Amino acid sequence: MIGIEIAGASVSDAEAILALQKLAYRSEAEIYNDFQIPPLTQTLAELREDFKKQVFLKAVADARVVGSVRMFEKHGTAFIGRLIVHPDFQNRGLGTALMWRIESEFKSSQRFELFTGHKSEKNIRFYHRLGYSMFREEKVSDALTMVYMEKLRV
Repeated sequence: MIGIEIAGASVSDAEAILALQKLAYRSEAEIYNDFQIPPLTQTLAELREDFKKQVFLKAVADARVVGSVRMFEKHGTAFIGRLIVHPDFQNRGLGTALMWRIESEFKSSQRFELFTGHKSEKNIRFYHRLGYSMFREEKVSDALTMVYMEKLRV
């Protein structure tokens, strides 16, 4: 993408990533009418702790973080979390670029896994386009069922 650089993020990026995360997840909170979802309640200290256990990528445009994704690997499966793109940069391929890049970071992983909410139809369609398929659903509450998706390395 022209003018956007994707690179590894460090704990010094945590504040910018957290601010973007809270902005990006507001639309998810609106879908479920729940503004206490973990991405909105996560603290800066908690996010800094996540940097010790996960690989973070950031997308930067004009010296500001406009996208991010994180992942950790366990037993050959890479678990992807919190793909976020600034609303002004959505639908331009940045989410796809972040996903391709994070998948390429874990060359030894044979499987990728992520989850989203059942009402997050745009996210589900997006992940399907990237080759992910549903393999499990888990009812969290009357209002929320988590949809787990996977992609096998070919």
